[in-house]
Order: sequence, then C-alpha cells, then structure tokens
Amino acid sequence: MADEKTITIEVDGRQLDARPGQMLIEVTDAAGVTVPRFCYHKNLSISANCRMCLVEVENAPKPLPACATPCMDGMKVFTKSPLAREAQKGTMEFLLINHPLDCPICDQGGECELQDVAVGYGADVSRYTEAKRIVADPDLGPLVATDMTRCIHCTRCVRFGDEIAGVREMGATGRGEHMKIGTYVAHTMTSELSGNIIDLCPVGALTSKPFRFQARAWEMTQRSSVAPHDSVGSNINVHLRSNRVMRVVPQENSDINETWLADRDRYSYTALKHKERLTTPMLKEGDQWREASWEEAMNKAAASLAAAGDDADQLAALVSPSATLEEMALAAKLLRGLGSTNIESRLRMADFRYAESTPWLGTTLNALEKADAILLIGSNVRKEQPLINHRIRKAALAGAKVMAVNPVDFDFNYELAETVVAAPSQLVDAIDNQLIADHLKAADNALILIGNIARSHPDYSLLAAAAARLGESNGARLGFLPEAANSVGAWLAGAVNSTAKASLLAQPRKSWLLVGVEPEHDTIEGQSAVERLGESGSVVALTAWRTLALEQAASVMLPIAAFTETSGTLVNCQGDRQSFAGIVAPPGEARPAWKVLRVLGNLLDLDDFDYTSSEQIRDEVFDACDTKLAAVTVIAENWIGETEKNLSSGGLERIPTLSPYAMDSLTRRSEALQQSSDGEWSIHINSVTAGQAGLSDGEAAFLKQGAGHIDSSISIDERVPDNCVWCASGVSGSENIGGAFGEVTLEKVS
Repeated sequence: MADEKTITIEVDGRQLDARPGQMLIEVTDAAGVTVPRFCYHKNLSISANCRMCLVEVENAPKPLPACATPCMDGMKVFTKSPLAREAQKGTMEFLLINHPLDCPICDQGGECELQDVAVGYGADVSRYTEAKRIVADPDLGPLVATDMTRCIHCTRCVRFGDEIAGVREMGATGRGEHMKIGTYVAHTMTSELSGNIIDLCPVGALTSKPFRFQARAWEMTQRSSVAPHDSVGSNINVHLRSNRVMRVVPQENSDINETWLADRDRYSYTALKHKERLTTPMLKEGDQWREASWEEAMNKAAASLAAAGDDADQLAALVSPSATLEEMALAAKLLRGLGSTNIESRLRMADFRYAESTPWLGTTLNALEKADAILLIGSNVRKEQPLINHRIRKAALAGAKVMAVNPVDFDFNYELAETVVAAPSQLVDAIDNQLIADHLKAADNALILIGNIARSHPDYSLLAAAAARLGESNGARLGFLPEAANSVGAWLAGAVNSTAKASLLAQPRKSWLLVGVEPEHDTIEGQSAVERLGESGSVVALTAWRTLALEQAASVMLPIAAFTETSGTLVNCQGDRQSFAGIVAPPGEARPAWKVLRVLGNLLDLDDFDYTSSEQIRDEVFDACDTKLAAVTVIAENWIGETEKNLSSGGLERIPTLSPYAMDSLTRRSEALQQSSDGEWSIHINSVTAGQAGLSDGEAAFLKQGAGHIDSSISIDERVPDNCVWCASGVSGSENIGGAFGEVTLEKVS
C-alpha cells in the first residue's frame, strides 16, 4: 500500500491504488479501464439501476455493479471475463427490447451512449418478438423536447433535479414495464438549470427543443468559448455548421461551472439571427436613417465624439458590463485621449455616494461551497446567478447556515436559517438583525454577499456600510455577486468612473459613446435615458441591434459583432481571466467592437491605437494591473459624508428586479427563453395591498412611476411585503418606468 489511506486492488491483472470505500467504477475510470454504464454519473448519487456496469469480482457469487461496489484491499476484479461479458450483453439485450429503431431521426444519433454501448455489447438480431412499449411524450416546455419511448429509466434526470437543480420536477411513476419518467403533475419545467438533463440523458429521450432536427453531430465542428451572461463565466463548447451557431453545451471546468450550464447560457445563441440585427452602418439625417459606408460612418462618428471640443466634461461613454475587456479598455483609452474620464459600466446603479472597490466575489467558487455561514443581502441569487446559487446550495446541504435579507421572500431551493423580508425603504435597518449576527459569529468561515438588488438600491452606500459593520463585528468576510459577465473586468479595464457622485445621465452632455448598450433596458433610467441621450444630437452607438430606442437617441449606429463573433476576454466573479476567439463571422458588414474603437482612435489622431489583435490590448491591460484581486474592503465611514437615506417610505414602494432572461441584449431576444416561465412577468402585490387598491388576481392594472407608466396583469403574491409592488425591469414594456426603486401608484384599468 502507498500509505495508510490507500489500498491496492487488481483489475484485469493491473495493480491499482484506491481509497477504502471508493466505488470501483471511479478507480477504473481513473485508470482508463472501460466499464459500460448508463445510470452512473460522477456528479450524481449512485442508483445502480441500469446494471450495465456488471463486473466479475473474485469470490463474489454473481456479477456486481461497479458503480455501487466499494473497493476493498486485495480485491480482484475482471471487467472482460466471460462472466462479466455475458452479464453486460444480457443487460444490453433487455435494455434494447423496448427501444425503438429511431436512430435515423433521433437528434442523439452519432453522440448517443446507447448506440456506442450497443455496438460493443449488443447483438445485431433481437430475439424479442412481442409488441414494444409506447410511452406518451409530456410537454416539458420550450427548452426540452421529449421522446419518452426511448427512455431506459436510468433516472439521471430525476436525480439531477433532486440533487443539483434542487427542484424535484421529474420522477418515476409506475412499476415494471409500466414505469414512466415525467413530471409528477403535468406541467412544464421551471428550473433555471433544466437544460442539463439533455446532456445527462444517455439516449434520445430528452433533447434540445430549439436544436431539434437542425443538424447531425458529425456535421458540426466544436469550438471552446465562455458564456457571456453572468459573472460565473461558464466554459462552453459551441457547435457550428456552415458559419452558423447550432447549439451550445457545457465544457467541464471543476473550478467554475463543473459540468453544468445555466439555461440562458445554453439557449441565448438562438438570438444571433434575430430580425433586429444591425448589419450595415447607419447615419441619421434629420429624423430619417440611411445606410452608409464604413468610411463615411466612421468619419461622422469621429466628428461626433470630437464635438465636445475643449470641454471634455461634455463627452461621456456608457459601456455594457457584458462587453469584453478589450472593448472596455479601448473605450476608456479613447475617452482619456480626448481628455474625459466620464465612462461608466455600472448602468443600473443609483447611489454613487460610496467609492467602492472592485466588486468581486471575495472568495473562490470552490471555497464558497465550503463556507459554514452565508448571508445574502438584496439578491435573488437563484435566478440571477444560477451556478453560484448551486454552490451555495451545496454549502447549505453540507450544513451551512444560509440567511437572506431581501425586499421579497424569493424562492430558494434550500432551507434558509434566517429570512428577513423588508420593504425597500426599511432594507438598511433590516440588516441589523441579532439572529443573523449570532449565526455569523458562531461560524468559522462566514461570508456576506451583496447582490444586484442591493447594488441598484438608492441607499446602496448605506447597505454596503451596514454589511461591512456586520461583517467586522462578527468575523465575516465581504463579497459581491457581480451583475454581469464582465463587471469585474470593467474595473481592470478602467471602464468605471470610481470618483462619480451621480449617474452620468444625471446631466446633459454634447457627445456620447455607447458600446453595446440598449439604454431603454440596460440603464436604471429606462426611457428617460433615451430622452437624455437624444437631447445631445451627437450619440455614437456601437451596437449589434437596431432598435426604436437607439433610432430615437443615436446619430450614428455602427454594427458590431455579438457573442461568438469576436475575440476577447471576460473576468469572472472570482477573478479568472478567460480569453476566447471569434468562432463565426459577423453578419453583413458588422465588425468586432475593438476594431471599430481602434479605428476611431486613429481617426481622432490619438496615440497608441495601432493594435493588430485583441491579445495585444488584453496584455496591455493585465500588465498595468495587479495579478490578483484584493480582498473586498468596505469602510463604513468612507462615503461622502452623507448618511441620510435617499429612499423614504410613504406610499406604495416599487421593488424592481431584473428579469433573469433580460440580463442583456441576447437573452432578451432569445425566443425560447422568453417563452419559458422565467420570461413571463406581471405586477406582484400581496392580498393586503390588492385589497386596498381594489384589485384581484389576474386583473389588469395601471402602474405609474414618475412620468412613466405601464399596463400589466396583477399577480397576488404573498412573498411581497405590504405596500410594495414587485415588477420586473429590463423586459419589453418596462422601459417606460425604468428600473429604479421609488414611489408608485397603482390603479385598476377601467
């Protein structure tokens, strides 16, 4: 034995080291010994119900399943002996008895585990002559297609929902040949991780509905990339055919996304061919837009940016927090070259009194799941950051005390030790909770995480200070749940105005540069941001989309590459710097945004804009900054002397939360995501508030905030505090009221 914690077993004559109690299949996999399986998955519990991994073990009375057989010192195992082969072939024959011959029309064809194993262990002629079983196909929603006659009852999808997604949506009903896999009660899937059951299914029973009948596995090529929709930076494989993205699947990375993928990362690619794609440079003449050449449009754009003249404060830039590091860096460098520091990527922030530092997680994802106390402040983390929530859930299942202070009693897929629900105006005071403090103090590894809702709060400075005091007095570290794919990278690239006292949109300016920003949805101001931009008359928009709002606000629209069409770098919540290449060519005359910004710099005669690759820009940024992110520090007294609340109570208070499928321009345009349950939105109020307003569930209502208003249906929701209205922002129809907290009025539509 190598040491006290290692034993030695023999597999097919080879001596292998193993841990006492380690399952045999884990040892054979590590050694490269092939053992067939269907139900086993390294990230799921062991069910041992497919019996495909039967092997011979010396002195055992019968073949044993390798996935459920613990290793013992001196054990001798035979995976290819006549007894093992006979057992494996017998199992394969039974599994194929009811399986239809669908391979020519099955999306799983060519990458099917059942096909692969059948070639090695199946017979070319079936002895079964009875009628085959037929199973009805349940409707699981717009994301997952079903062909349940192909199901072999491995239960991977069932275990995934119970153990990983935390939502027991799938289950097995019936016994024997009457057993069926489906939802317990007929309904569509609501999990934000539901698409992972497609990857887990070893046959073609569960497949991607948007990808259905689109291409064969052998017709596509695979390229690595990084998901651009949240701060996890999930590693993905993009499958292509004829310069078109056909689908997106997870790429394993145990330090980031493990083997999983959030649904928005999996399905957002469907928006790449949306009808609103901008493919030609456009110029506004009067109230009319016309197509232009790149040369003409770039000269006009350069003149527009130079219009501010010597008053550099009249020039400002808004950059999407999902833009690449290279795009952010060049936008910041361009503005600095023109004498301005007015650049911002924190587009949904309302309170700038506190001069914050880089808002990263403050720990690693692997370390997060080992915390023994976690406090979430202002975060619907399950919907905002599904894979971070998965790590928190792992911590909770391991015994961690997870607590939340929120304006809504959001649905968590694990038990909370403490939950405090308070109206937005009372959220700062709600952090001072003795029970929460006691849990943090009793923990050896406590963490406080500030979420997106808190960062968009009018009293974010006070929330951050209260969280800092709570952490300092109880030995808890502080971290943030960054809003977007490159919120952390924005700080490294200089795309943040760290000395700002207010939003850049708070005052009019002569010239604006927009990089990947749709102001009506991406800013907290909503439609009022569009109107403010339109006042200047000189707005250069680098955009992948032609929208009515940009037509109203911009003077020049330059088409840029979207996800998969450009190279770049994203920095995730734990500081991982992940670069990726362009995979497909942009449509029409669209160009990577970093190239457009480089040419603008040259036209404006700015120094050091002669880059030939995005890697040069990336290296320049990283050479100028620290290699590691500093620990998150929030000094309670370090705001601009103002300690009064900006948000006061009185009438009805709005609780704006960003819809999980309205995080950015791609997710908003993904038809499959918008058809899912998380793509729906309404006005949520509790029964007390509804009674006071004379409204009932499902009734149409008129919501007014400031000068804007929206019409939507009422949803009676007891998770919402009294005298509060919870409605989404970032979605179509919400732009008239933006995404700000504040007082609203609610009336019945007559």
